[in-house]
Amino acid sequence: MRLLLATTMALPVTAMPVAAQALHPCASRAAEQALKLLRFHADGAENAEVFKDRVRSVGTIKALRGKGRFDVIEVPGAIYKATYRMRLIYARVQGECALMGQELIEESDPY
Repeated sequence: MRLLLATTMALPVTAMPVAAQALHPCASRAAEQALKLLRFHADGAENAEVFKDRVRSVGTIKALRGKGRFDVIEVPGAIYKATYRMRLIYARVQGECALMGQELIEESDPY
């Protein structure tokens, strides 16, 4: 038993490459919702797009009430030359993705 424990503890720990990490279960739903949000923000702009290949989970936030936590999924997008970062906030309740909030910020420097 001691030999097995010593052997497993001696193995190097390596970080998994981003491409090999599993996507969040709500990632595809978040990309669809992000496109709707971006189009709503731009009065129905047909040239709005989201970059589904760059969707990523960025952690969790505390729920406003209770002790739960929500998952935050970030989706980049663009309209013409303007780029946006959208964060969609999901609660995973009984295997379902419940949208709890959304945030849209333009990536620009107005100053």
